[in-house]
Amino acid sequence: MAKPKEKAATTTSKRARGGVRDIRITDVAALAQVSPITVSRALNNPEVVAPETLRRVQQMVQQLGYVPNRLAGSLSSSKSRLIAAIVPTIAHSLFSTSIQAFSDAMSRAGYQVLLGLSGYGEADELRVLDAALSRRPEGVLLVGVARTAPLRARLLSLQLPTVETWDDTDLQVDMLVGFSHYDVGVAVAQHFVERGRKRPAIVSAKDARARARHDGFVHAMARHGITDVAAASVTPPSSVALGREKLAEILDSRRDIDCVFCGSDLLALGVLGEARDHGIRVPDDLSVCGFGDLEFAAEMWPALTSVRVDGKRIGTAAAECLIARLKGARVESNVDVGFSIVARDTA
Repeated sequence: MAKPKEKAATTTSKRARGGVRDIRITDVAALAQVSPITVSRALNNPEVVAPETLRRVQQMVQQLGYVPNRLAGSLSSSKSRLIAAIVPTIAHSLFSTSIQAFSDAMSRAGYQVLLGLSGYGEADELRVLDAALSRRPEGVLLVGVARTAPLRARLLSLQLPTVETWDDTDLQVDMLVGFSHYDVGVAVAQHFVERGRKRPAIVSAKDARARARHDGFVHAMARHGITDVAAASVTPPSSVALGREKLAEILDSRRDIDCVFCGSDLLALGVLGEARDHGIRVPDDLSVCGFGDLEFAAEMWPALTSVRVDGKRIGTAAAECLIARLKGARVESNVDVGFSIVARDTA
């Protein structure tokens, strides 16, 4: 009989040293003075719970340290409450603004966002997506569109609510919230031409969205009879240093350029610095336009002309589309958020 007593004593000792009792949903319900189903709704569909009840449940969850068993829930209901978001980078504040707005909206609806960083390699997107799919998400968000056949085929085969963002395409997988990068390039070219600029240059990244802006810019210039466009490309992500480096390369062979379209505001900042070091006056000798309209664009001197895209609206609209689809509602499949050129001192 001695051995069983020793075993019991060991078990008691472990509990005394801090073993945590399994907190159940019924414990939360009892303290919050609601039913277990109300606790479940508060955790999974907070928008359907009365505000005071929701506050009480959340308070008890925090007080008890209750952690829902999402795995058990997914096994019984086939619902993971997860959304997979595949993003090239969060270093770009435009993308981070979108993802924050998207995550906030999904959280309010009772979903959690699983973030996967794919970089700018198209093959990596499929690898990251496959890793996210192992968690059985209920929906997918892409920053960008599925340009490769394997990625499109994988997304189509999933039959999951999917929203592509920050771009446009004629081959969308499901829902699309974005704008035309090609049209951005066209609009910037028109902006320069209207200001009498005839010797353009472009400094942009090599990813698909930047290439679309490049093509729109070059084609629009050609329609105005301007076919000699100096171009320099960078490997993403963009930086101030790369902007300096690429303008220096262009000036080595084309000192006569009178406008530069930059694929990001960071590149534009570098271009402005390099132009200053070469004694080039902005905007008298050289007009400069960026992309993104980051916070510093309006505060610097000279203030930077840039293309503004509402990243927060993209994230919110993407979440609204997914939430509606997950509830079984019909959803507008293509939302064009547009863009605008914010004209300031540099152009």
